[in-house]
Amino acid sequence: MSGNQNYINHVALVLDASSSMSHLSRKVVEVADQQIAYLARRSRELDQETRVTVYVFADKVECVIYDKDVLRMPSLKQLYRVGGMTALLAAALKSQRELAQTAQLYGDHSFLTFVLTDGQENASHRCPDASTRDPRELVEAVSKMIETQEDNWTLAVLVPDQMGKREAMQCGFPKDNIAIWDATSTQGLEEAGQVIQQATEKFMVGRTQGIRGSRAVFSMGADAVNKETIKAAGLTPVNASKYQLIPVSRDAAIREWVIECGHTYRTGGAFYQLSKSEKIQAKKQIAVLEKKTDRVYTGPEARALLGLPDVEVRVKPDHNADFTIFVQSTSVNRKLVPNTRLLLML
Repeated sequence: MSGNQNYINHVALVLDASSSMSHLSRKVVEVADQQIAYLARRSRELDQETRVTVYVFADKVECVIYDKDVLRMPSLKQLYRVGGMTALLAAALKSQRELAQTAQLYGDHSFLTFVLTDGQENASHRCPDASTRDPRELVEAVSKMIETQEDNWTLAVLVPDQMGKREAMQCGFPKDNIAIWDATSTQGLEEAGQVIQQATEKFMVGRTQGIRGSRAVFSMGADAVNKETIKAAGLTPVNASKYQLIPVSRDAAIREWVIECGHTYRTGGAFYQLSKSEKIQAKKQIAVLEKKTDRVYTGPEARALLGLPDVEVRVKPDHNADFTIFVQSTSVNRKLVPNTRLLLML
């Protein structure tokens, strides 16, 4: 492929519009519109063409916008109406089947679909868009479809609970392409929007490094952070004389611990280990530590590696045997967790 290859992204939002979503319907429009505005901005900045498709599903599945240039997208205000049951599997099948008919001439095309639902499948067997009336066969059809998708297809789903996650896995969704969101509140939906934004950022930055699709779109673990992705993201190790790793042996505030260990505390110079789900602000730096060598990588590329957009997002650490994520602290009272380490930039 030539260096000036056209990147063309086909991003689809498949939105649950069943009756139970009615308390969130205003927020769904707001979050979807925000996502589209974000996609438009990043498409310009990364010089990628992005085309957006939107499906809504309840008793039946309806395509309300098809493969439209992200820079010309209308608001979903007039297009998202709730009412009915949840034809989730039919929505997954129809959206992927129809998108597969999109022309992929001239350019490096990639398909990224997010399905957002607040409940369990309960209507596909009656839905005109389903290929079969048998619920078991429907699950098999989705599973087979996902398994046979080309490497430039990414299909992800946001579900409301562990049961939804189990069902999605039975349907063949890759484990790291399933996220759980809190469907009870507008706050939960806002955070789901951030999760989608972060996954999209990781996807678009990955595209510039030649990645065409992902089976770990929501992961912060070993699939996202490993030797290959670090190299692809262009991270270079920090000179070992420029930092120190300090073990944390008790509950302590960050400044107090740095001073107690005989160092000078500089605001922004200390990084804590990411050990639980938390919000990371747009300006916070990230460092990635290779456990085996204690090598540290930082800089804007480290944020890009994790798909952190330039807005505040909630991040949770996933299991990674080889790498640890550190987050810059700008607060002197940041509580450190015992049995973690503190990274001090000298």
